[in-house]
Amino acid sequence: MLLGVTLIWGGTFSIVHGALENISPLLFIGVRFMVGCLVFLPFTIRSLRKVTRKTLFSGIILGMLLGTGFVLQTIGLDITTASKSAFITGTLVVLTPIFQMIIEKRIPVTGNIIGVFIVAAGLYLLTMPEGSSLNLGDWLTFGCAIAFAVYVVVLDLFTSSRFEPALVFIQMCVTALIGLGGAVFLETSRLEPDMSLLWALLYTGVLATTVTTYLQTRYQRETTPTRAAIIFSFEPVFAAIIAVFLFHEHLPFLSYVGGGVIVIGLLVSELWTSVLKPGTQLPEN
Repeated sequence: MLLGVTLIWGGTFSIVHGALENISPLLFIGVRFMVGCLVFLPFTIRSLRKVTRKTLFSGIILGMLLGTGFVLQTIGLDITTASKSAFITGTLVVLTPIFQMIIEKRIPVTGNIIGVFIVAAGLYLLTMPEGSSLNLGDWLTFGCAIAFAVYVVVLDLFTSSRFEPALVFIQMCVTALIGLGGAVFLETSRLEPDMSLLWALLYTGVLATTVTTYLQTRYQRETTPTRAAIIFSFEPVFAAIIAVFLFHEHLPFLSYVGGGVIVIGLLVSELWTSVLKPGTQLPEN
């Protein structure tokens, strides 16, 4: 399920890139998540009627982390290059086990740790960030990676005992409010409606927001934050595949090597224990 979520996220790269020609970035985030809220509302009304303070609090915290990540990533992308943004965002795969140890007091197993470093190397080869100097956009994007890494760990913490559909709806609403608020205070909003923008909002609002947020909230609890982060590192791989086959973009040879290295990192993380001890189940920690 999480790999499916990552595939949907990978499809947003080219779609959002085109949509931003007709709408300002933060306004796009706000409208995208508003569409997600409206689509998911009929499926969560019963859950919302029974919502507890704990669920409300959890949803607000998750929404703030999610919204902060999207805002920092989008503003940073206007300042830095796309390749550097992709690599810096991908560092969440390294940051997640650190926050898992700090917040949950859980140390990832050896295979997960090795997989993290293999994936980090693959991300570098796949994106090959240009230039060595750091600018404001790079630092904002790194803040985005921190927010997303904390989100992955906190989501595991809040959903470890049970899953509630209301939790999905609340965090989407908070993210929508952050995006719309950012559009008012942090940018000069721009909106030029056309069919391509409509399709982009439908794809990102329904699939890449409603479906992915539901699936991540529902199924990430069945794995660990570190293993989830490694699976999410496939996003730039899927984005590259979609860009090549659907939009006829050309990638350098090292990008293909990087994609292969990321696959190896995922396999090491997932199969480490079962290879060392055939017949044993993968560890829960």
